Amino acid sequence: MTKEQLLSMVSDRYDELQALNKIDNFYDYEKGFEDIWKGLGKEVLENNISKVPADRRKTKPHHLRSDQHKQ
Repeated sequence: MTKEQLLSMVSDRYDELQALNKIDNFYDYEKGFEDIWKGLGKEVLENNISKVPADRRKTKPHHLRSDQHKQ
């Protein structure tokens, strides 16, 4: 990921972050803030390592596994 890509992702959430300033309840503000940053963190992580599979339990094919028992 480039610096420009990261800045673009943060910039895309700028309006959401500014909208939080209209919230007068700290709990709701904190919850909204956390949701925005969790979403951003997930997007950054996926861009850095790869897309997360739809089924988190999906495993690699048997011949690609590194934990094969060697005899």
